Amino acid sequence: MNTDSYQDMLAAVQAFHAKHRFRETGGEELAYRVALMSEELGEISACVTKGKSKEQLAEECADLFILIIGTAIAADFDLKQAFWDKLKKIETRESRMINGRIRVSEFKD
Repeated sequence: MNTDSYQDMLAAVQAFHAKHRFRETGGEELAYRVALMSEELGEISACVTKGKSKEQLAEECADLFILIIGTAIAADFDLKQAFWDKLKKIETRESRMINGRIRVSEFKD
């Protein structure tokens, strides 16, 4: 396994889904996955706001990343291609300072 390979990460998450029969047991239901991602985002927030360790933050971010890859599997889309398509799109955007912080968004006035 190449730990730097997205294809290997995808295959590992697919194997995890198959091992636990996510498709057959509701684990790939999209509303459920959104709830799980929200839960993980809350745990990331707790790490930041409560000053938890970098290792704890990294673990929670990894949980969210695994869920995102799994959601791409469940919804049957190519996350790698979606990533590059989106990055190409946002690279053309202008940035703005909003309340003292930089934002790169699709600003609609």
